[in-house]
Amino acid sequence: MARPRKKRRNSHGSAWHWKQTDCWYYTLPGTKRRMSLFDGDGKRIKGKENRDVAEEALARLRVSGESSGAVANADCPWIVARVASDYLQYCERSVKSNAMSQGHHESSKSFLNDFCAYCGALAVAELKKSHVQTWLDSHSGWKSPATHSAAISILLAAFNRAEEHHGVPSPLKGLKKPKSQPRLQSFSPEDEQTLYDSTEECFRNFLFAALHTGLRPFCELAKITAEHIEVGERGMMWRVYSSKTKKTRKIPVQRPVAELVKKLMATAPRGSGKPLFRNTKGEPWKRMTGVVRFLTLKKKLVWDLDPIRNKYSCYTCRHTFAHRMLSGYWNGGVGCSIETLAELMGDTPAVAYQHYGKEWALSYQEPLWAAIGAGKTVSPKPAKPACRKAR
Repeated sequence: MARPRKKRRNSHGSAWHWKQTDCWYYTLPGTKRRMSLFDGDGKRIKGKENRDVAEEALARLRVSGESSGAVANADCPWIVARVASDYLQYCERSVKSNAMSQGHHESSKSFLNDFCAYCGALAVAELKKSHVQTWLDSHSGWKSPATHSAAISILLAAFNRAEEHHGVPSPLKGLKKPKSQPRLQSFSPEDEQTLYDSTEECFRNFLFAALHTGLRPFCELAKITAEHIEVGERGMMWRVYSSKTKKTRKIPVQRPVAELVKKLMATAPRGSGKPLFRNTKGEPWKRMTGVVRFLTLKKKLVWDLDPIRNKYSCYTCRHTFAHRMLSGYWNGGVGCSIETLAELMGDTPAVAYQHYGKEWALSYQEPLWAAIGAGKTVSPKPAKPACRKAR
């Protein structure tokens, strides 16, 4: 006697609840692929009682054609522009739910729109890795390997998502990104002072704090408010949240920075919601305004024509902090360990070593001599306060 057929809990094509994650899903036709369902705010639909919300979300997907997959939806073929559009919609939902930084969304929008202008109408099956390389080479201004790496990372993320969620095979599998280059540029004390003397007070304060704390300029330092400041017996500490790593760390700051912050807190006290470091219009420093201001400053100082100084940027403040910490610039020549540097900068020890220790040690070997007891005593000039009048 045959076994009685097991009764299906849900009809084909309906939303279903998975007890292990307490989330709602649907399954692509002809596959066993589990797809998450999201509400209007881009958040996963949770709770067994939210069946109606899940069915509404699935209905929206059916109207848009996303629930049928690449095979079933033959009259709407997958072209490069559709992959880009799908990924940007995902980014927009993720930003709303605080699962992704606004910076990544903006970068994705910029690179993917540019790539679609180049070959957006091309069918995904016809896309080759050579198209990506030709596209990158067509931008003469994209000279940095970091720019190429960022562009390729976003393309890979977009096509990997299309494959994972819609069953569209990615034609870019195995595409290699350029090797990351070590961060060797840092300001000399003379260049540092030249910057302070050549710009207005708001930007000078911002650069001074960035160089003496090592914080990421725009996603960390620019968002510091009075609520993030703690003052104890040993001095001032900051609670720093990074939208890049999604982690909060607590770091001590040097006395000159603490003195500057106390003055800035008079204009941005607790409860005001204002960041401590603001531009001349009283607005928070953003990546675009900060980059434009630094490029203008480099042109004013004719550094844009110098083979070394033309590579300087706001981020060079972070690199300078790392190099000075490793060399003991502020500590009488006693450099810190990679592990300590990583904790201060919000990196892993492996990343800190790769970016700041490995190649830099080939050109700066004083810490190596100091480690065997043959180092020189470093007597750095005391840091001048940032809030001085520009000449």
